[in-house]
Amino acid sequence: MDRIASALGDGARWRIVELLAERPRSVGELAELTGLRQPQATKHLQTLARAGLVTVYPLGQRRVYAVEPAPLAALARRLGELLGTIEAHEGQRDVIARYRAAIDAESAVADRDRWADGRTFSFDRLLPAPPDVVWRHWVDPGLLASWWAPPSLTVTDCVLDPKPGGRAVLEYRDAEGRYRSEGHVHTAREPEHLVFDLSVLDAAGAVSFTGHYDLTLAATGAGTRLRLHLSITDTTTEAVPYIAGIRTGWGQVLDNLAAAVGDTPPERKQP
Repeated sequence: MDRIASALGDGARWRIVELLAERPRSVGELAELTGLRQPQATKHLQTLARAGLVTVYPLGQRRVYAVEPAPLAALARRLGELLGTIEAHEGQRDVIARYRAAIDAESAVADRDRWADGRTFSFDRLLPAPPDVVWRHWVDPGLLASWWAPPSLTVTDCVLDPKPGGRAVLEYRDAEGRYRSEGHVHTAREPEHLVFDLSVLDAAGAVSFTGHYDLTLAATGAGTRLRLHLSITDTTTEAVPYIAGIRTGWGQVLDNLAAAVGDTPPERKQP
């Protein structure tokens, strides 16, 4: 497949294949129709032949070339699969487009420090697990790490110590670098209420902004209703990309959480 794609990557060879798709042709005819010198046309045809895209037929003093449909059909199938994958994940492209638009909008108003102080965000989800299971996914570091990052990011350190004054830490990485947030837990009433803050730190360890989180979990017939309220303070102008991504990012991680708690088997009760 690589050899086929490479052979067709040249504009002159692509034109030759187009002409041969109509009917077999001689080297001289192809050279005339493409504006190439005959030695150039011959060289391109040899490349196409090595890729299996054309076959040569010696006819006396003439050499006639014909296109081979099988490699092109294989390429068409592979391209169809690729297009299918793109269509199946079209939502990911939409996420990036919305994020880019949000960054542009925030950049237009981030003209001073504390420009976004007091802004709030609220999230409401029904999760397919009881509150104690959801609670564990917030306070157990291993379970927390399984969902607390959007796609393409990997959690490297996370803690929500469920007691007043407990540590709150989130660190994750991607191909571009590491990102760290630190704070404290203020309220922890298992399995229904967790209040904590996290300050996003820049590369020098200075605060870019602080998020204040208020999480409530309530049992429902279908599982758990999760409500998360977030307010932000201490915003700097450098915080634009973070703040622009809050709504989309939390939407993604709460999707991760829903999948994680749905895959968690219930604990066996001790006899």
